[in-house]
Amino acid sequence: MSDITQSGPVLAADGTPLKRSLARALRMQKLRALMLIAPLLLFILLTFIFPIADMLFRSVENGIVADTLPKTVVALQDWDPDSGEAPGEEVFTALAADMQVAAKEKTHTRLGTRLNYELTGISSLFRKSGRKVSRWDLAADAPFKDKFLSIDKDWGSIEVWRTISTYTPKYTNGYFLNSVDMQKGPDGAEMRPENQQIYITLFMRTLVMSLVITGSCILLGYPVAWILANLPSRTANMLMILVLLPFWTSLLVRTSAWKVMLQQQGVINDVLVWLGFVADDARLVMINNQFGTIVAMTHILLPFMILPMYSVMQTIQPTYLRAAKSLGATNWTAFWRVYFPQSVPGIGAGSILVFILAIGYYITPEIVGGTKGVFISNRIAYHISSSLNWGLAAALGTILLAVVLLLYWTYDKIVGIDNVKLG
Repeated sequence: MSDITQSGPVLAADGTPLKRSLARALRMQKLRALMLIAPLLLFILLTFIFPIADMLFRSVENGIVADTLPKTVVALQDWDPDSGEAPGEEVFTALAADMQVAAKEKTHTRLGTRLNYELTGISSLFRKSGRKVSRWDLAADAPFKDKFLSIDKDWGSIEVWRTISTYTPKYTNGYFLNSVDMQKGPDGAEMRPENQQIYITLFMRTLVMSLVITGSCILLGYPVAWILANLPSRTANMLMILVLLPFWTSLLVRTSAWKVMLQQQGVINDVLVWLGFVADDARLVMINNQFGTIVAMTHILLPFMILPMYSVMQTIQPTYLRAAKSLGATNWTAFWRVYFPQSVPGIGAGSILVFILAIGYYITPEIVGGTKGVFISNRIAYHISSSLNWGLAAALGTILLAVVLLLYWTYDKIVGIDNVKLG
């Protein structure tokens, strides 16, 4: 370093200004820190951030209509759906040109599948027309309106063209409307027919049952965690194995076991009949309904409630209770006013963990829930694997994510996320 008595900037050993040298060293330090966390950052981006971003995009993306029928979309801009008449010859001419390209690239079936989500039967209309339009001569076979009507009279339906026209924009809120039992109508958003409204019921059922499961885990897990925290370490460690034992057993096996136990000819009903509590011809229905889902999921998620509460209870000094009792408090008063408030952070941590796991559970409701005990996650899985309506599945998932974030925010405002501790 240069002599500090000299005028001018302070220099480092290599002759560069000290300020610049320190800034360079700091940049190198930050770069090394970034490279150390780069694998973890890349893993989080690939497995967490990108999938969520893709889900959000798919919930509003609707480019298949404009990409498959570009000329038809342009021609439809001059058509008035309220005129009560099907589009004119120019629209059908554009449709014939687009359909020939789509049939050659085999994209007309995908378009029909997409529009079939909004209007049942339109998928077969596109599939049937694609085969015949591919053989037409666009220069010699005009006009095309009558030819399309000869293929299927539904090409003259206002509803078919209204559906095509409604979903021509590249982005749509139709998936979100479907997610709350609504649809796009002639005058804007409107409720679906009552016999098609299922998603609001599923959302409410999922929330209510998740709260019930969380409450059941608190009631069952709190005494267990208290006993484990107040036993000698050797005994507590042995009993802790029983809490951890479910983790060593397959989830599918545990769920199937509950299906065997809860069915009408199962172990529990046999015991109740043997004890005389239930008549043999009036066995309880405890499976393929909400009761079966709550029982099975409470058992499966109970360790996730016990472990955080146990960790927090271990830090509560027994001398606090003894001091409260020595001052005249009863057992209940000492527990409620001294012990319980200190265990609330463990309850909060376990509740958040169990509730978030419960609200997205899939396997257990699918096996033991029947038609009355399934969650919204089962419907999302159906649209991903069976109906292939990924846009609606993404919209349902986005709403579920928003509900969880809203509940998390509410919990933070009421209880305070800083009070959540794992030990």
